[in-house]
Amino acid sequence: MKRNLALLALALFPMIAVCEPEKAADKPAAAPKVRLKTSEGDIVIELNKEKAPITVENFLGYVKKKHYDGTVFHRVIGSFMIQGGGFADEGGKLVEKATGKGIKNEGQNGLQNVRGSIAMARTSDPNSATAQFFINVVDNAMLDYPSNGGYAVFGKVVEGMSVVDKIKAVPTGTANLTMMHPVSGQKMELPSQDVPSKKVVIESATVVE
Repeated sequence: MKRNLALLALALFPMIAVCEPEKAADKPAAAPKVRLKTSEGDIVIELNKEKAPITVENFLGYVKKKHYDGTVFHRVIGSFMIQGGGFADEGGKLVEKATGKGIKNEGQNGLQNVRGSIAMARTSDPNSATAQFFINVVDNAMLDYPSNGGYAVFGKVVEGMSVVDKIKAVPTGTANLTMMHPVSGQKMELPSQDVPSKKVVIESATVVE
């Protein structure tokens, strides 16, 4: 009789194990979010780590290094996008900050440059993106793959789109930006269009816990 009860217990064990509540570790991790505290208000970005793992890791790396703190939105086109993350105010001049190497372009990940999406800014070289990003203020299908490899979208605005719209409306003009030569790394001052006349500062960029 005791032997029969032992066998019954063993037979039931797998069934009990299957019926155990799902462990927290088995649940999919929540999408990481980053809060951009700007001089015009807060913008919260939800990052798509599943479809843009390289780009998200790169962006979070710059966030954690405090690279974005004190940078500005240096290029604003109200019918297109707002771009930032690369220049800081140094004595009244906008100077490009040093960055790491360019990352692999994930422009083929299926995410589209629609209003509210965030994507990487880069040169004509698809694999040249470093720290600069832009937020689309309208649908920009011409930036999607296969156009020049596509501009890699890696997240979307989930809070503060009204702040984005506020930034896109700031007056702009031509101003000199101190940039780094892409090959030599030497600084050079060049006139640039669509520079906000009123500085819009990213005061801090932090991961939302």
